[in-house]
Amino acid sequence: MSRDAPGASTPSWLEHEREYDDEVIGDDTLGEMFEESAERHQTRTAQRYKGGIYDRSLVAEGIVDAAPRGDYASLSYGEMRDIVHSLAAGFRDLGLTAGERVGIFADTRMEWAQTDFGVLQAGGVVTTVYAESSPRQVEYLLDDPGASGVVVENEELLERVLEVEDDLDLSFVVVMDETSFYDGRDDILTLGELHDRGAEAFDADEHASWLDEQSSEDLASLIYTSGTTGRPKGVELTHRNLRANVNQCRRRMGPRPDKPADMPALTAGSETLSFLPLAHVFERTAGHFLTFASGATVGYAESSDTVADDIQTLAPTTVTSVPRIYERIYDSMREQAGDGAKERIFEWAVDVAREYARTDSPGAALKAKRRVADRLVYSNVREKMGGNVEFFVSGGGSLSKDLAELFMGMGLTILEGYGLTETAPVLTVNPMEDIRPGTLGVPLVDVESRVDDSQLDDDQRRRARPGSDIGELQVKGPNVTRGYWERPDATEAAFTDDGFLKTGDIVEVTDDGYLVFHERLKQILVLSTGKNVAPGPIEDQFVTSERIDQVMVIGDSRKFVSALIVPNFEAIEKWADKYDVDLPEDRAAICDHDRVKAYIRTVVESVNEGLEKEESIKQFELVPDEWTAENDLMTPSLKKKRRNILERYRGEVDQIYADAEREKAQA
Repeated sequence: MSRDAPGASTPSWLEHEREYDDEVIGDDTLGEMFEESAERHQTRTAQRYKGGIYDRSLVAEGIVDAAPRGDYASLSYGEMRDIVHSLAAGFRDLGLTAGERVGIFADTRMEWAQTDFGVLQAGGVVTTVYAESSPRQVEYLLDDPGASGVVVENEELLERVLEVEDDLDLSFVVVMDETSFYDGRDDILTLGELHDRGAEAFDADEHASWLDEQSSEDLASLIYTSGTTGRPKGVELTHRNLRANVNQCRRRMGPRPDKPADMPALTAGSETLSFLPLAHVFERTAGHFLTFASGATVGYAESSDTVADDIQTLAPTTVTSVPRIYERIYDSMREQAGDGAKERIFEWAVDVAREYARTDSPGAALKAKRRVADRLVYSNVREKMGGNVEFFVSGGGSLSKDLAELFMGMGLTILEGYGLTETAPVLTVNPMEDIRPGTLGVPLVDVESRVDDSQLDDDQRRRARPGSDIGELQVKGPNVTRGYWERPDATEAAFTDDGFLKTGDIVEVTDDGYLVFHERLKQILVLSTGKNVAPGPIEDQFVTSERIDQVMVIGDSRKFVSALIVPNFEAIEKWADKYDVDLPEDRAAICDHDRVKAYIRTVVESVNEGLEKEESIKQFELVPDEWTAENDLMTPSLKKKRRNILERYRGEVDQIYADAEREKAQA
């Protein structure tokens, strides 16, 4: 059965959101959107870029100044626009025609953004390739869309392209950094050389005609699904899809006149930090298209590993990230608290933060405790994040409610949202006017939504709170893709007969329209007993555990639920030193250590106390390697690749259930 979201009286902020209009909101193409924003904000800072990381060809050609090593230099909107103009003319001079696909194969950096707008203004279509992609993956991600050219980051990534170029039909390859690989080849040049070529060929009237010829219904980008299951599909996103999502997010996050003066918003004065992959649609829309349309400043971190340092240097007002990064921030807070009295003060302050966030009307005593905790702990945490953060945005996965409440209690607001590559991507986000940790917020303007409970069992239906509906979320709106690149069967399967996109996510819709994420339909564990178990909410219970770094709950077609656990080895070593436990040096051997297993088991048992019987983790195995995008156990957007993890640890999984069978036989 499909049900529309429950009807409730519309809050005033949502009415204002629907009516809001400003200079950022429009129905033009992405190239025109950037052009108009650059005109409005010519002298404002558009980009901040770090020195000492890249051998930038734009610096070598004297196009931009070199940034100090370890510090940042900046470009104004006017300067960025000039670079984009020259790149667009350069691509046209290379023979790029309207509608042709160009791949971008690079980490998130200043040049990625410039290249994106350059291709779009030239009338091209950007297809994205993650920097971690192997030569085999590169071949697929350039061959499937029929890319006529590719822009790569450096010699390392250039080598991966050249390894498979015989199977591709590339007219040109552009390298962001300086390189000597292209000696004697006319079809390979640096971004600096492309810029100079375009600057010489640029004609303002001709450039304007390229923009005029484009339609909002034209394809703007192909973004391939990150591939947690199956072969990636190219999601077709038109200018209208992405532009509509900019409008929708602007209406919620922008400086509407109905908002109180002290309420944070995304404005031309905002400073952001960008480090998630621009190849992923979440960062591309929220940290790139929306930010530049708003006239804000984007600072590029060196990498996700240096965010702690870069955030202090750039002191941003807002940061967009995924749940895994917030988990790391919390782990870093806890590690810096140290041992002894400082550790006890930190744990006390954490408890106060959670209590404060969960209390609707804090009394005088709780407010007093929070003031003390703020002076001792929270203010230091905020200072380590640059001291200016007004709000974080979380997407790309489910954020632990406990962690969201902890951050909020510390004075660090996280606005959790939700979306899909297929929806460009944002569908919902918590409004600043009424933030509810543990929810995905309310659908954006122009997003129609409903839930279909036909694939749920009775136990799953009963998990919805009174007055709420639960089922697979289905959506329709201007930001929703028209389908998958040359995959008509997959496109047809993705939509209902009346045109709603089937998200594949089970959500609960509260009586006042907030969405609560339950699980991916494809990730539901169906036990051999017939019971259905959602692994995600169980895994979220371990997020703030000091002893556990990562956990994956398993049990599909098995008699009971179990888990694979990556311990927090630093915490294990501190515990061992404190209690004089003799640990082996090898991490695999640590995972087999009886006392370590007992140390982890207490956390598992504590989580089990709050679970239903069929959800309880009966057995677990410790594994020594962190799951990362580099070892292909996480996607580039830091979601678990469950199939790959199961394959990697097939022996450990078989051992869990073999041991259980032996214990049963001996009983």
